[in-house]
Amino acid sequence: MPEIIRAAVLNTARGTLDIEELTLADPGPDEVLVRIRYAGLCHSDLHEIDGTFPTTLPILLGHEASGVVEKVGTRVSGIVPGDHVVTCLSVFCGHCRYCTDGRLTLCVHRRALAMAGVSGRLTNAAGTPVRPTAGIGAFAQKTVVHHSALAVIAEDMPLAQASILGCAVTTGVGAVTRRARVRPGSSVVVIGTGGIGMSAIQGARIAGAATIIAVDMVSEKLAAAQEFGATHVVHAGESDPVEQVLSLTCGGADYTFEAVGKARTVEQAVAMLAPGGVATVVGMVPADPPIRIDGTDLFYAEKTLQGSFMGSNQFKTDIGRFVELYRGGRLALDRMISHTVTLDEINSGFDALASGRSMRVIVDMEHP
Repeated sequence: MPEIIRAAVLNTARGTLDIEELTLADPGPDEVLVRIRYAGLCHSDLHEIDGTFPTTLPILLGHEASGVVEKVGTRVSGIVPGDHVVTCLSVFCGHCRYCTDGRLTLCVHRRALAMAGVSGRLTNAAGTPVRPTAGIGAFAQKTVVHHSALAVIAEDMPLAQASILGCAVTTGVGAVTRRARVRPGSSVVVIGTGGIGMSAIQGARIAGAATIIAVDMVSEKLAAAQEFGATHVVHAGESDPVEQVLSLTCGGADYTFEAVGKARTVEQAVAMLAPGGVATVVGMVPADPPIRIDGTDLFYAEKTLQGSFMGSNQFKTDIGRFVELYRGGRLALDRMISHTVTLDEINSGFDALASGRSMRVIVDMEHP
């Protein structure tokens, strides 16, 4: 039977989210109904709210969440009612050439699988369909998602901390350990110390990097970065960050990670590298302005510029490993959650995120 749920819907961009009631359909054969417990606020959501990236309205945003399974479709295996789960937007088929090569985030059927059942899944009071972002739509009391967008976690893992695993941690730690494959003893620079940047710093520490340099414009976040594992910090508003990094590393870093999403910081990430170094772009960089790179950095200095979508993850196994790292005290999740808001307060949560002074804001869905 369809259910009536409360949700935060974007009806106008640029705009704010409206709290309203939606009708949610039953899960299909390959889908799972999840009661959302906590949902994380991501900059990709903010980019649609503030109009940085175009979107189709009305839309139910939110893709990073934790919750409890209530129903499963007839073709779903490995997930049962009562399971605690984490959502991840990198849905995969498991049989295309990228999946069989272990590159699940590049699955050619990702979008088709995520959006296959969304037609008519959610409707508002006027009967208008509401599109769930990435086939998830986590800013609601409940959601229906494709089974391969979920990872089951241990029931003793706190759901508040688990809610940031499916995007912030997966993206940041994964970019370091899966995409760049940072080597022990190497030097790493992370530009941008939000939730993803702090996760990348932790990933570098876990990978055994000897030098970890955090770059940001906010002094409080740079201080926090040291708590997460940064050995040095650079305030980009007080001096040239490229010159500072080159000085600290005696000529350039082995690895840099751009977690801001701007052409200028991508250019800086490449300029900060030592010859043979690797720059990985994690942030959502708009097409305009274009990224300008000195060609000699590529053919003469053999620098590499690459991207990483969702940490190039294999999240069905990665999430469980993150849980174990958290349990062992090696992955600090508690301190990454800087604000907790209710569903009715979600717009104030996005204000905190937009201020640049928060790491990760989560929504407690069980409190109105």
